[in-house]
Amino acid sequence: MGSSKSDLRSTIYPEPVDHFDQLPDPVLLLIFNKIGDVKTLGRCCGVCSRFHSLVPQVDNVVVRVDCVISDDDDASSSSSSSSSSSAASSDKSRHPISSLFRLVFLGLVKPFQSLTQLISISSRRCTASSSLVDDDFEQNSVTHHSPTQVLKNFDEIKLLRIELPSGELGIDEGALLKWRADFGSTLDNCVILGASSVIQPVSIGDLVEEQCGIGSNSNILGDGNGETDNGSIPESFYTNGGLKLRVVWTISSLIAASARHYLLQPIIAEHKKLESLVLTDVDGQGVLCMNREQLEELRVKPLSASSASKRTMVPALNMRLWYAPHLELPDGTVLKGATLVAIRPSEQPKKEVVGPDGNWVAAAFEEPYGTAARMLVKRRTYCLEMNSF
Repeated sequence: MGSSKSDLRSTIYPEPVDHFDQLPDPVLLLIFNKIGDVKTLGRCCGVCSRFHSLVPQVDNVVVRVDCVISDDDDASSSSSSSSSSSAASSDKSRHPISSLFRLVFLGLVKPFQSLTQLISISSRRCTASSSLVDDDFEQNSVTHHSPTQVLKNFDEIKLLRIELPSGELGIDEGALLKWRADFGSTLDNCVILGASSVIQPVSIGDLVEEQCGIGSNSNILGDGNGETDNGSIPESFYTNGGLKLRVVWTISSLIAASARHYLLQPIIAEHKKLESLVLTDVDGQGVLCMNREQLEELRVKPLSASSASKRTMVPALNMRLWYAPHLELPDGTVLKGATLVAIRPSEQPKKEVVGPDGNWVAAAFEEPYGTAARMLVKRRTYCLEMNSF
């Protein structure tokens, strides 16, 4: 009698079916790879033992850093002076701009040493998240973990993306500064796009007001400097601080890129299956990229660290610079004081900006800034040089 009641109960109230248990492992791994986010994957580990065993096999991981804590280690004054003297000893370059690069650089070394300390990720203190998974993929709301600690639980990572909470470089409100750098054991190339201000496309309503003389920005699309744009850099660029600002942008972008590269060493050494690594920031200010060949190069040929701070040594560089006082893009966006700098190590063979090598400069940026780069490279080119630092 008891048995019949049990059978009747199971017929009326059947046991719930876990549909996830019916999915094969490859399908679950596909889902986990689409998720990517390391926090969410950590939560998935707590669902069941099967998920806990599958998550370490995920090969596409995204680490979103919530906050960055500065390191306590201060750069010594002797290191600062040696770095400055190294930057000062250089041969005379081919263009007056190059001399100013060296002149301004001497006053920038010390301020930018603190930049690398700001973004240094210490396994002891710095944090990748306030709730990232620990050694057993369990959440911990008190202990902070570096990306290196978090990622050591993953065995099959091929694609890795790390996002910092913001760009390292402070710029004036309304200004534009974007950079992309490719590294192997040292810098392969870097492209920097900047503008002193960005004017967004004018809406129909604003245009009507402007035509009626109501708007307060009736001259918003003007050059603002009264000089004719003939494709060359105007004389005022050298005297009104425009050149000095571009020097700051260039050096600070290179230092930020080399500091990011330095911090990736332990991750690259531990994850031998990595095929692509991207270290970017939420602001979209800077992007550091490494492909499979570049990752392997770093494992075989150790990087040269700067004696002044925790960053990779930047080699001697050849640069090409393009400038436009006023650049209007097809979508109506206007870049004031638009500047593009393409950088490669001096020891590497020259690579064409357009042609057989492809437009590698424009490809560094998403639209509409890729279009801006393509427009700028059609203008007059200025060649610069910079010593290793």
